[in-house]
Amino acid sequence: MGIDEAGRGPVIGPMVVAAVILKRREAKRLKEMGVTDSKLLSAERREELFPMIIESAESYLIKVIEPKRIDEAVSKNMLNLLEAEVMSELIRELRPARVIVDSPMRNCRKFSDVLREFLGDSSVKIIAENKADSKYIQVASASIIAKVERDRRIRELSELTGVEIGSGYPGDPKTREAIRMILKGAEFPRDQVRWKWATINRLLEEIRGNDLTEFLD
Repeated sequence: MGIDEAGRGPVIGPMVVAAVILKRREAKRLKEMGVTDSKLLSAERREELFPMIIESAESYLIKVIEPKRIDEAVSKNMLNLLEAEVMSELIRELRPARVIVDSPMRNCRKFSDVLREFLGDSSVKIIAENKADSKYIQVASASIIAKVERDRRIRELSELTGVEIGSGYPGDPKTREAIRMILKGAEFPRDQVRWKWATINRLLEEIRGNDLTEFLD
């Protein structure tokens, strides 16, 4: 089983964590079809590969972590722990013999230990590596599933609210403009904004000062 996430760094929208179980033959077939790290693929190509991965997978599962839960973890400097907790939920539900995860920590052994502590099961073999999505088809497949799911949710949110969000990442000019509009009173679900992100504070200083109270109530 491969596990990866999409949306760890955005200021708007959820983080999506996906798990995909592939047999060797199916993994080889997906590699030949061009499955790789989702960041190296266009949005159109990810959408094309998405159903192919679903069809090829022995099983798969998606978990969505909403911004409020992410904010709570960030305020306690526990975002890595939150990711490990959600990964452990995926492992418990799909019950693989071996799991490969894209480690959010540089110290991969430490993350593996944290994940096993959440899991509470010593029988599952855990491989935690940085940039695992560029090394293992199982993880690359999970990265595509997670990215497509998150992108769809962001598009739906834009269509629902009429606010052009862009990617939701702080470096995206469309996202920054969307945040400015929200801070100035545009109708937008407040629970889809990560209020603890530094981007919010910087833009808030430009627009209203430092008081976030009216947005968090």
